[in-house]
Amino acid sequence: MRTTSNPAFRNLPSGGGYANFDGYGQPQGYGQQQGPPVVADRPMTIDDVVTKTGMTLGVLVITAVLTALSGAYFLAIPGLIAGLILGFVNAFKRKPSPVLILLYAVAEGMLFGALSGLVASFAPGGGAIVSQAVVGTIGVFAGMLVVYKTGAIRVTPKLTRWIFGAMIGVVVLMLANLVAGFFVPGGMGLRDGSTMAIIFSLVCIGIAAFVFLLDFKAADDMIQQGTPSVYAWQVAFGLTVTLVWLYIEILRLLSYFNE
Repeated sequence: MRTTSNPAFRNLPSGGGYANFDGYGQPQGYGQQQGPPVVADRPMTIDDVVTKTGMTLGVLVITAVLTALSGAYFLAIPGLIAGLILGFVNAFKRKPSPVLILLYAVAEGMLFGALSGLVASFAPGGGAIVSQAVVGTIGVFAGMLVVYKTGAIRVTPKLTRWIFGAMIGVVVLMLANLVAGFFVPGGMGLRDGSTMAIIFSLVCIGIAAFVFLLDFKAADDMIQQGTPSVYAWQVAFGLTVTLVWLYIEILRLLSYFNE
């Protein structure tokens, strides 16, 4: 029984011959919830994963382009809030909802488009920064896919525990920096463009890259173990979550260097 550190894969069907990712080196009790009986459905295939992921990312990209071109940069805040809410709902939902996942893509597209448009419009060389961030995100994704398919890095329980712990550490530091910002200008210096901020962004990018390996492994196991095809939407959601985080971190890092 296995899992991935990506919260998007928390609630997968268990029993009945379907994939279950409860154990895979996670702390006791993590992801142990039992899903409801699964209605008979054909097994998931790689085509299902590619199609659903393509649809989700397509909606995100179209929304981002429309937001950026319209100059509706104010949509960054509602996009962020809606993305957080829908992200949590989709992560903890027992059965994936294509509608909610596509709505999440719309919300993240609003955030993407607004942030990218702001950088392109107001930062020196902003257009180049956005282009480099897009290319960098695609490059990291493709590179980690090659790493996974060639077996250059094996997804082991030890690696899973390490990445899961690193993600928790990063989240704790982000929250601490946010709280510190209310009392000290720049907070802990993790997001102010300093050397510390650059190092922190590089760490986040590295962790996001390794999360791809866990996501690929989870999707691979789901296919091999006959998980119902509807859960291809959950894979699409999980990959989108990681891509969103990676793009924002790369965009932030390039902005630091530009400054």
